[in-house]
Amino acid sequence: MTLPTTTSSRSAEGDSTHKDPGLRRALFTSSVGSALEYYDFAIYGIASALVFKHLFFPGLGDAVGLVAIFATYAVGFVARPLGGLFFGSLGDRYGRKTVLVVTVALMGGSSFAIGLLPTYHTAGMWSPVLLMVLRLLQGFGAGAEQAGASTLMAEYAPPSRRGYYAALPFVGIQVGMLLATALFVPLAKLDEDVLFGWVWRVPFLLSAVLILVAVYIRLKLEESPAFAQLEEAGEVSKRPLRDLMVNSRRNLFITFGLRMAENGTSYLYSTFSISYVTAVVGVSSSVGPLAVACASIAGVVTIPVFGMVSDRIGRVPLYRWAALFQALFAIPAFALMSTGSTVLICVVITVGIGVGVNGMLGSQCALLAELFGARHRYTGVAIGREFSAIIAGGVAPLLGATLLLAFDDSWWPLAGYVMVLSLITFLTTFATPETRGRDLTDPADAR
Repeated sequence: MTLPTTTSSRSAEGDSTHKDPGLRRALFTSSVGSALEYYDFAIYGIASALVFKHLFFPGLGDAVGLVAIFATYAVGFVARPLGGLFFGSLGDRYGRKTVLVVTVALMGGSSFAIGLLPTYHTAGMWSPVLLMVLRLLQGFGAGAEQAGASTLMAEYAPPSRRGYYAALPFVGIQVGMLLATALFVPLAKLDEDVLFGWVWRVPFLLSAVLILVAVYIRLKLEESPAFAQLEEAGEVSKRPLRDLMVNSRRNLFITFGLRMAENGTSYLYSTFSISYVTAVVGVSSSVGPLAVACASIAGVVTIPVFGMVSDRIGRVPLYRWAALFQALFAIPAFALMSTGSTVLICVVITVGIGVGVNGMLGSQCALLAELFGARHRYTGVAIGREFSAIIAGGVAPLLGATLLLAFDDSWWPLAGYVMVLSLITFLTTFATPETRGRDLTDPADAR
């Protein structure tokens, strides 16, 4: 059943919607939330690679310490699907706007609190325990943030340009990563006594600024047209999780497969590689953050461009070719990073993220929302994204560190890991329905 068309839906679905102030407001609020989410996760990931071993896990060897800090890093990904499950269901029952206000406050508040934590030298074992608790809360809030932002934007955007508009909030991801890495590049050059003393706290405390901006603009946001139609027609699901499990298991598994290469290789390049080139290759600790900053700058351009490409050629063909590129790029990527050349490291991470990851992400922004029906879309996107993130991005740095430990710092297993993730996604695209231009008021899933 397709819901009746209202004035708001015609505004949301018509090609003239790019002039609608509601669409611009939705774009701004989604982008700021995305920036905060990835700023929070990026500063945690970079701090994990550069300073957390010394502050929260002193006395451990380099290899064991690396595994310990990335195990704590992975804890946030364990909480994300729980947050996606909880907040996604609320978003389908009570609306996208309310949930997005709560998630951004919880996520940013946890990051701010990390900047206030005592270190191991002050609080002993309580220090890593508190770090883990705040990481869990950060992940719980982030679990429905990106799903909500992409769902909201897809439901506001005109069908013929949905790939482009749905991709624009993900530029906020690059801005957030760029802010984080831009802060850590100069900080990483400071003397350890200064960096480990108090300066490492600054990026976390600055989360407060983004929190205030994000909460303010989201309070002024109108509900998405698709959800407003559900309310008007009395079709809002009382049990969206049950609806999802009954009707959407196939599309959930498709989502899991699509996320393996996009999410997994993203964290391998943006987080794990920082530790790899510093601890194993032996370059300066500022090189990794510099390379990720270059990739973030490239992403500001490549994400919306790939979104536009998905509007022209379809979501699935773009996703398939990007996954294949990532698989073929894996061996030369790690071989070049292992040379220790700053230029080559920056080029590899920029291409790996800017082309490989973002080629998939540019299509995925609209694709995941289009896969699920209107009554359980938020829940479907949130669970699909976040449960897949545990086995893709969440364990990627931890498994990468374990592979290095098991194979005496050889880069071959790392390249093989990237190839496996990419081939899983490549094969998944052959089971994925083409969703370009789909009516998002339709309560049925794409088939």
